[in-house]
Amino acid sequence: NYLVYLLTGLTYFNYFSEASNLAMSSVVGNFSLINKVYMPKYIFPLSKCLFVGINFLLTLIPLYAVIFFTGTGVNWWHLLLPYSFLCLFLFTVGIGFLISTISVFLRDMFYIYGIILTIWTYLTPIMYDINLLDGKFLPIFKMNPLYQYINFARTIILYGHCPTVGQFVGCAITALITLFIGIFVFKKTQDKFIYYV
Repeated sequence: NYLVYLLTGLTYFNYFSEASNLAMSSVVGNFSLINKVYMPKYIFPLSKCLFVGINFLLTLIPLYAVIFFTGTGVNWWHLLLPYSFLCLFLFTVGIGFLISTISVFLRDMFYIYGIILTIWTYLTPIMYDINLLDGKFLPIFKMNPLYQYINFARTIILYGHCPTVGQFVGCAITALITLFIGIFVFKKTQDKFIYYV
């Protein structure tokens, strides 16, 4: 069912793309507020990821409409999907912390990240099946965190199976490592933000 296959990938990737883009400009865009009122700076990228998360939940409505209309069906394993949502959210927050920090010191990041996202789109099997690729490239593509979250969801939605232990662990590890790195970098540099207004 290619339509469900495509929409599942788009739903996940679009959340990441939109949330990370907004998080990147959240600190720079609120410099005037940061200079006037003391408040935790991490609130800005975090709030953007949460806000887009509401839109993400709304996009599940058309996704499930297509699932029902195409006869793909729903099973009990769908109750595990929030796990992949949570991992995607934590990963996006981590990336948001990283790129919002970089954008303070390097304003060209706003343009560079657009190029990175374009490349990332093609490296993520949204429109194509990863099994069509040459076998020697598969390990590289499977290291993509977004592939892991999308594949987790497709295992449930398309194939009606419970994800493997490896899928559960892979999603959690990539999400937590990225989140911790993002928090560390943001916390280490946030006191210097005021010098780059």
